[in-house]
Amino acid sequence: MKQNLLYILFLFAVTIGYSQSQLVKAEIDTTNIRIGEQFQYKLTINETKNVIIPKLDNLKGLEVVDSLKLDTINNKLIQKYVLTGFDSGAFYIPQQQVFIRNQAHLTDSLLVNVATVAIDTTKVKKFPIKGIKGEPYQFDDYKEYLFWAIAILLVVITTLYFALKRSERGKSETFVPKLAPYQEALQNLKLLDEKLLWQNNKIKAYYSELTEIIRNYIERELNIPALEQTTNELVDTLTDFSNINTITTDKETIQKLEKLLSQSDLVKFAKSKPMAHDIEFDRKNAEVIINNIKPAVTEENTETSYSKPVVIVEKPEIKQPNLISKILIIVAIIAIGILISYGISKAKSMYNATKQSVENVQ
Repeated sequence: MKQNLLYILFLFAVTIGYSQSQLVKAEIDTTNIRIGEQFQYKLTINETKNVIIPKLDNLKGLEVVDSLKLDTINNKLIQKYVLTGFDSGAFYIPQQQVFIRNQAHLTDSLLVNVATVAIDTTKVKKFPIKGIKGEPYQFDDYKEYLFWAIAILLVVITTLYFALKRSERGKSETFVPKLAPYQEALQNLKLLDEKLLWQNNKIKAYYSELTEIIRNYIERELNIPALEQTTNELVDTLTDFSNINTITTDKETIQKLEKLLSQSDLVKFAKSKPMAHDIEFDRKNAEVIINNIKPAVTEENTETSYSKPVVIVEKPEIKQPNLISKILIIVAIIAIGILISYGISKAKSMYNATKQSVENVQ
């Protein structure tokens, strides 16, 4: 009876072991590696439902490099791991516990031999012993030299600035002569005739320059913003000034001006093309307008003659500091700020050192 009971227990244990080995299997692609080489550890589980796969742990002497994606092939789960070892010796991958339908199943433990790499010292190139490596340079190593360089640069820049400023003051002031409005208008009309614009079919450019000459003359001579005003605004202004005897002109001249400006507007904005005789007539009227529009004669300008050229000397221009001077000023201000901050930090450190020495004495 006892012998039969032993047979039954033995068969039961064999059956359980066989069933476990059938459900869970562990294998490796190689049992011998060199230090740093990688090998693959594979778990094969003959079930796909209610399976809990463990994380590899307790790998003494071995390391997990990567855990690959879980695959399902022919109703089997396959989990692969990439392992390696960095110490020589023989190491076991311990049994792993896999749960299938809340029942634990153990894998076999596997032996992996990690061998060192043989090195032929006779063929290894020898290198000389390296010297002592110095510490890297820091800002404090050059701080004093930097501040001295800034101070010298500041002195040089200040000297150059005042030298340039003094040389500019020594230069003679230039006066720009400018013709009187009447003379300038006649001269510009002559230059316009020499360009032969309308003869070369540039009628729009011709009328633009012609009306600009007249408007510029009126603006300078009568102090009227003629260049910014429209044709109607300018005609109304001249009519008002003529009515109050501020200027010397007549209605016929104002009508000629209005007709000329209107013709110019048609050419410039409506693409009108007047005949040659009309253009020549407008040119003559332009000179008549300039001759017949003048400021009213008063006691202050009774001696002014419009038939003689008058040269106006403009006020000398005050030169602003050039770009180089501005850059020098900015650099000088920055240098002064750096020197002041350095002086403050130096004084503070000296004060702290003195205070510390006094406390030590006490």
